[in-house]
Amino acid sequence: MPLPTSAVPMRALRATKQCRVSGGPFSSRTLRRVYTSLPPQQTPTTVRPRTLKPSFFEPHGVAKINARLASGTGSPLPRARSKLLTYTYKAAAWCGGSVVFVSLVIAGFFIYDASTYKEHPTQQDVEVAHLALFPRRGGSKNLPIADVLIDDSDSEEKIRQRDKPKLVILGGGWGSVALLKELNPDDYHVTVISPKNYFLFTPMLPSATVGTLELRSLVEPMRRILGRVHGHFIRAKAEDVEFSHKLVEVSQVTPEGEEVRFYVPYDKLVIAVGSVTNPHGVKGLENAHFLKDINDARLIRNSIVRNLERASLPTTSDEERKRLLSFVISGGGPTGVEFAAELYDLLNEDLTLHFPRLLRNQISVHLIQSRSHILNTYDEAVSRYAEERFRCDQVDLHTNSRVQEVLPDKIIFTQKQDDGSIVTKELPMGFCLWSTGVAQTEFCKRLAKKLGPNQTNRHALETDTHLRLNGAPLGDVYAIGDCATVQNNVADHIVTFLRGLAWKHGKDPETLELHFSDWRAVAKDVRKRFPQAVTHLRRLDKLFAQFDKDQSGTLDFGELRELLKQIDSKLTSLPATAQRAHQQGQYLAHKFNRMARAVDALHLNHVRDGDIDSVVYKAFEYHHLGSLAYIGNSAVFDLGQGWNVAGGLWAVYAWRSVYFAQSVSLRTRILLAMDWMKRGMFGRDMVSF
Repeated sequence: MPLPTSAVPMRALRATKQCRVSGGPFSSRTLRRVYTSLPPQQTPTTVRPRTLKPSFFEPHGVAKINARLASGTGSPLPRARSKLLTYTYKAAAWCGGSVVFVSLVIAGFFIYDASTYKEHPTQQDVEVAHLALFPRRGGSKNLPIADVLIDDSDSEEKIRQRDKPKLVILGGGWGSVALLKELNPDDYHVTVISPKNYFLFTPMLPSATVGTLELRSLVEPMRRILGRVHGHFIRAKAEDVEFSHKLVEVSQVTPEGEEVRFYVPYDKLVIAVGSVTNPHGVKGLENAHFLKDINDARLIRNSIVRNLERASLPTTSDEERKRLLSFVISGGGPTGVEFAAELYDLLNEDLTLHFPRLLRNQISVHLIQSRSHILNTYDEAVSRYAEERFRCDQVDLHTNSRVQEVLPDKIIFTQKQDDGSIVTKELPMGFCLWSTGVAQTEFCKRLAKKLGPNQTNRHALETDTHLRLNGAPLGDVYAIGDCATVQNNVADHIVTFLRGLAWKHGKDPETLELHFSDWRAVAKDVRKRFPQAVTHLRRLDKLFAQFDKDQSGTLDFGELRELLKQIDSKLTSLPATAQRAHQQGQYLAHKFNRMARAVDALHLNHVRDGDIDSVVYKAFEYHHLGSLAYIGNSAVFDLGQGWNVAGGLWAVYAWRSVYFAQSVSLRTRILLAMDWMKRGMFGRDMVSF
């Protein structure tokens, strides 16, 4: 079939392009061969035969085609647009697209915001059980018992959970939130009891004392967290536990100031009430500030700004101004160090922008530490880096010092000198922060006293390695977080086990002898029941040889007792940190989920009592993931095993990133990012309220 006339130039053009793409030589002979191969009747009448001239060829041997021939219409192709004009068009298109995108986002936000308002009331009939409004009385004190809560029928999910085992959690800290975030929503009827209706992100609390972060950015409502498990919240204070009746006694103060008490029943109870600041018997702590709660941060912020305002008055004497601007921090742990760093940043970066410059020259920051180094629980290299950083920032460090008394206008402390002598010193001060460790709450003290000899620790409630409260009915009560400590009684446990085994076989325990194979079996049991002891049982042969003092090839009862006591002495208490509480909460959630799945199998086998925890799940093992600290436009990371990192602003951003990722919700992450951006653009808010 003959080609149409208009297709002939296009065929020539394609042949030309193919030669260009192939990179081969483009000669006049090639072009002639292309055009002479065309049938005469298909040659377009508008194109005249031309002889290709040498001027058509480029230095690289590529021929140029007449523009009119390539177009097929006889008219020249349009010239290329200038780069400036092209860039202008692209920039205008990008700006226009951005404006349209932002406009759509704003319009979408207002549309969503408008959908959140409700013009008509949503009242409806609500089903409430009779026992929820008129609870029965019982217990040793004949108090009302909240068997049914008034919101038990608010949704289909809550109706299905009414007959589930009752899980009661005391406290709303790190351990409780970690448990709630990992717990299966369909397995338990969950109730959280706490005097505070919010979760506080404590690691960033020092930043809120100086306005780097806003207070609302560090809190998340407990009811919002409980929504995942369709749980219930009671804002009250735990007073006591009746273990025999499985009742928690709680109290609440009415607006009229009257105290109301009632019971909350439980099938499983988790105690996570936290701790209080340790006073160490020091007098005058009513003149100092603490940093445990969001209200403490607000009071500290108001006190700092109030001192700055008073120091700016023309009637303030020079001596009084120096006293007002003297800030003392007692305690060289992470909280005290980070507060000192945040305070220095405030005074160095924002003070001169809003207050007289004279104040900056008269400000002094003092840090009192009872040990020889600050951050003494961190690696020594990290502590030295922090001390050097503070010295460069003109923060006075008073190590080997103990506070004796805090007066309204000064602080009295003793300091141990290099020669061993003790010197008493005084520091005039206008502000004092007390941050010196933790102690038991009154609720925990009452429980420890009730449980008697099963609780021997004066600083925290003792639990076993399954986090069960010692002395309480087995498998009913657990304790996690700062209020609890895991008891490391390897020696007592194994010795008791071996005594029972010896008497069972009719032998005297004192004459019992263990060969190396027996010692391996004992070590295996120790690893299972006390996971923290694994690192001290790596070389069983060396331990066996070390304590086989008579070289008999066996360990007698006394030698085994000495070996296990050495392991006990090397096991240290777990740190009272958010990291530990978080891991314990996750551990309990995973174990409760496993126990809920195994309950049917246990009932079929008539297993209702005994050590069900150890059958269903392994013992708790703490994994230290490292410690962080902010020390003023720089940060330190103690990763353990001798690994540590310290640096400037890049470390600060890494420190922020870690806590940003650990924040409890998307809402708090957005608020944190906005606060950091606001500080960079507008500075800190120097206001008191």
